[in-house]
Amino acid sequence: MSTVHTEVLTMHLGEHVSKSYLAYPAGQQSPQPGVLVIPEFWGLTEHTKSRAYRLAELGYCALALDVYGEGWVGSTAEEAAAAMNKLFSNMQVTSERMLSYLQALKDLKQIDETKTASIGYCLGGALSLHLARMGADVTGVASFHGSLDPRTTAKQGGVKAKILVCHGDADSMIPEEKVNNFKKEMEEAGADYKFISYPEAQHGFTNPQATENGKKFGIPTAYNEKADKGSWEELLKFFSRIFS
Repeated sequence: MSTVHTEVLTMHLGEHVSKSYLAYPAGQQSPQPGVLVIPEFWGLTEHTKSRAYRLAELGYCALALDVYGEGWVGSTAEEAAAAMNKLFSNMQVTSERMLSYLQALKDLKQIDETKTASIGYCLGGALSLHLARMGADVTGVASFHGSLDPRTTAKQGGVKAKILVCHGDADSMIPEEKVNNFKKEMEEAGADYKFISYPEAQHGFTNPQATENGKKFGIPTAYNEKADKGSWEELLKFFSRIFS
């Protein structure tokens, strides 16, 4: 594994100041695939940073996004939900920011701009899928226990990105009806997608803090080690396929 360089990457998008976390192999000699890593509704926590770091160890350049600005992280589930809902309440602005984040990734000298991905957890999964639905020029997107509700519906032939969805079969926040609707939407759009359900996995299954957070805040989240490891392996196989 590579030694990793990390730094804060500050992006000014109008009044929005994103203080994101950039990780890439130290001493990198040539441009590498770039990955946006978008957090859960809590904001840019250590969970998200650790995923970016792990990707950098494997040779990728990863940018873990501060989607709320100024490094804000929710201290309660209620605070985090309010911040997330504010993003979803103005999808025009949020869509513009997502495209700006993607362009900022491509503009980095460490990046091969022809090989990019967006991955995300919970909120971040929804935003990664939104990039695909918009027809953004990104090689692939991956969602882990992310919302499947469309903020814009994928158009037939309009999805450029290949898609991986890793879903918890016991996720009470995403009922079967929404899973079926998502699959129907992707098939009608002609998207290249893979959908994996993990038995007994609940919302937040990749986050080691999810069980504690669930108990503390009364939300149906729980860590699932088997699903976490399995979905990470699926992500690496996905990257191998889309970046080859």
